[in-house]
Amino acid sequence: MTAPAYQPPQIAHANGIDICYEIFGNADAAPLLLIMGLGAQMIHWEDEFCRQLAARGFRVIRFDNRDVGHSSKLSGGRRLTAFELFRLRFLHIPVAAPYKLSDMARDTIGLMDALGLASAHVVGASMGGMIAQEIAISFPERLRSLTSIMSTTGDPRLPPPTREAAAVLMAPPPATKAEFLARFARTWKVLRAGSFPEDEALDRERAERVYERGLSPAGAARQLRAILASGSRKTRLRSVKAPALVIHGTADPLVHPAAGKDTAASIPGAKLLMIEGMGHALPIPMWPQIINAIAEHARTAAKQVIES
Repeated sequence: MTAPAYQPPQIAHANGIDICYEIFGNADAAPLLLIMGLGAQMIHWEDEFCRQLAARGFRVIRFDNRDVGHSSKLSGGRRLTAFELFRLRFLHIPVAAPYKLSDMARDTIGLMDALGLASAHVVGASMGGMIAQEIAISFPERLRSLTSIMSTTGDPRLPPPTREAAAVLMAPPPATKAEFLARFARTWKVLRAGSFPEDEALDRERAERVYERGLSPAGAARQLRAILASGSRKTRLRSVKAPALVIHGTADPLVHPAAGKDTAASIPGAKLLMIEGMGHALPIPMWPQIINAIAEHARTAAKQVIES
């Protein structure tokens, strides 16, 4: 089989910022946008994961969200405090944020405009799933299909993360490269919620690559504020008409499995795929199931459009 075409990282000016993106797949293939999660660079969508999706007949586009990787870094905000979390959870006092998830959704739309894409299949993981949901709500005409992975509606009544996963999320930034490399391995050990030797063997190489592209602790803090300041999408998700697929792990320690079920229940006609033993990660052994589900969902959505 001939390897899908590939375009190395480039910069697009979109929604007033610079966005670094990369493309796997042929120019005439159906566009499929991958949106990554909190503080995560686009390379957390693994190269081989993207190539396998592209081999299914898609033009796969991954990109760095604002405030991470090689995309624009913003300013303002500060690390979230325990007092702010207390006020949000128990007193329902909103968290202040320099921007919200709706702004990040407009980043994605701006990137689509820069690439000349009238519409695309949109796949988001974790915070990326929240951004994808915002696109489905506010820009329905730009969405061919929605896939929300290990994400949530933001309903405050949903169960919180485990104590260990919350500690990973709220840990102070590492002070040295050595500390970052060690933290990376520990973090993903917690988030995978199990033993995945194939992934663990690659953690050092992955961490090195992330570090080389540049860390942005302040940017991750602003993204976290964006999530918490954006509130619940549960009611607004009832308006979504795009074909929707929700994928969630039964062992997710950060975004409780109930959140995946709630997301699927909140979107009319959404399909739900609960993957046994999957935590808050995309482990290599589970790629076939995840990639098959994404590809089949996108193909089915495209077929429905043709038939209508």
